[in-house]
Amino acid sequence: MQLLTQRAPLLDPIEVASRDEIAALQLARLKSTLRRAYDNIDHYRRAFEALAVHPDDLHSLDDLRKFPFTSKDDLRANYPFGMFAVPREQVVRIHASSGTTGKPTVVGYTKGDIDTWAEVMARSIRAAGGRPGDIIHVAYGYGLFTGGLGAHYGAERLGCTVIPMSGGQTARQVQLINDFRPDLIMVTPSYMLAIGDEFEREGLDPRRSSLRIGMHGAEPWTAAMRHEIEARFDMSALDIYGLSELIGPGVACECIESKDGLHLWEDHFYPEIVDPATGAPLPDGEPGELVLTALTKEALPVVRYRTRDLTRLLPGTARSMRRMEKISGRTDDMLIIRGVNVFPSQIEELILKEPMLSPHYVLEVYRREHLDTLDVVVEARPAPEAHDDQAKQGCAKRLAHAVKAYVGVTVRVRIVDIGEVERSLGKAKRIIDMRPKD
Repeated sequence: MQLLTQRAPLLDPIEVASRDEIAALQLARLKSTLRRAYDNIDHYRRAFEALAVHPDDLHSLDDLRKFPFTSKDDLRANYPFGMFAVPREQVVRIHASSGTTGKPTVVGYTKGDIDTWAEVMARSIRAAGGRPGDIIHVAYGYGLFTGGLGAHYGAERLGCTVIPMSGGQTARQVQLINDFRPDLIMVTPSYMLAIGDEFEREGLDPRRSSLRIGMHGAEPWTAAMRHEIEARFDMSALDIYGLSELIGPGVACECIESKDGLHLWEDHFYPEIVDPATGAPLPDGEPGELVLTALTKEALPVVRYRTRDLTRLLPGTARSMRRMEKISGRTDDMLIIRGVNVFPSQIEELILKEPMLSPHYVLEVYRREHLDTLDVVVEARPAPEAHDDQAKQGCAKRLAHAVKAYVGVTVRVRIVDIGEVERSLGKAKRIIDMRPKD
């Protein structure tokens, strides 16, 4: 707490408020959100009535569990503007998902929502160690994806100088990092590693760059990948979390003081953990699926949104607000291989324990003789032993054994040369499903 006292002028008072103060604010804002949703959105009025609940039935925070969940399918079913709680003319910006698996999910923002978003992003950057006057290199994609513009507005709100690079043009990324000497970079963890590869291809040492902080989100990543990024760049790598359905990035962020999980900005987003299979609420400390309710959104007051992200809630440390553990995976990213639940993050952690292997990998799923099988395709590091067939075979055998021992599934490991695994310019694609679509 001494460090927090020294930095108190930089903190919003709510960040160090008592739990009673936070809970009282949450309850008042929950009542307002439920009323706004019920009064203005047909979907929520019908969903509340189907469960025989009304906004007036919320008397305590625990009463929220009486209300219906919202899913991505609900947003798609009301495409494009059916979930807006304000007239379309009051929506000043629209973001949307890619829609690769169906209709995109559409998110609207009022001017007030944009201000809130900028504020929680500025708070996140500040918590991660950013300060007014810092130069921030934004390599998240700009456009309908929320990452780039969310980072941009938050950095400007904090008083930073923004380099709006967006994703791609990796050689150009390296050039601008060297020329403009930013203090902080905001980018997916997988693309941060691709930037590191480009440094080394150009004969440059990424550890000698000006970067001192990286804020990495938009995809699950492990503690092992954090270590990889920090070792390669000699900087602090922090996790930031968000999702467009709630607001975009800025729902939660790690604090530079502790780096022990992501503090949720609970004055704007109310968290719950539920059993992924049954939806039953779970107590703090128990792992499960994260469910979020927007407390201050005007255009899209989402109630009990099932994020599909797996984590658990923990007490606050550097801030009063609760922390969420790093996302361990997503229920919709889970593979079931011969009855075994497999998450990419489990295998990534084992890959990064092998000094010979790089963090660039994909999981290929096949169906052979009516049975699902899994191949782990991973690149070797640029080291002499990477060209030794015997060393490769030994490493592949060790990794396959570790996956069997710790995950419980038999895999085939293929170690490939540098550059054979496709690099992502945004969110990494870790699973390639080769099974017939029947």
